[in-house]
Amino acid sequence: MAIDDDPFGTAPVRKPAGHEVGGDISILSETEIEERIELLGAEIERLRGALAAKRASRQAAENFFKR
Repeated sequence: MAIDDDPFGTAPVRKPAGHEVGGDISILSETEIEERIELLGAEIERLRGALAAKRASRQAAENFFKR
């Protein structure tokens, strides 16, 4: 057993700094879950914006080379 091991489980539970897809959420409070939902919602919107920009760029290139 390593010196850092805590056989009695007295060490505080560390919560991950960000959201990890598929990670353990059972240690989160209701407020923390709500915050994660808001965080992920904002990330989804950011990704949708990036996707729309890439699609527009591709479409512009296709239109340019069709001339």
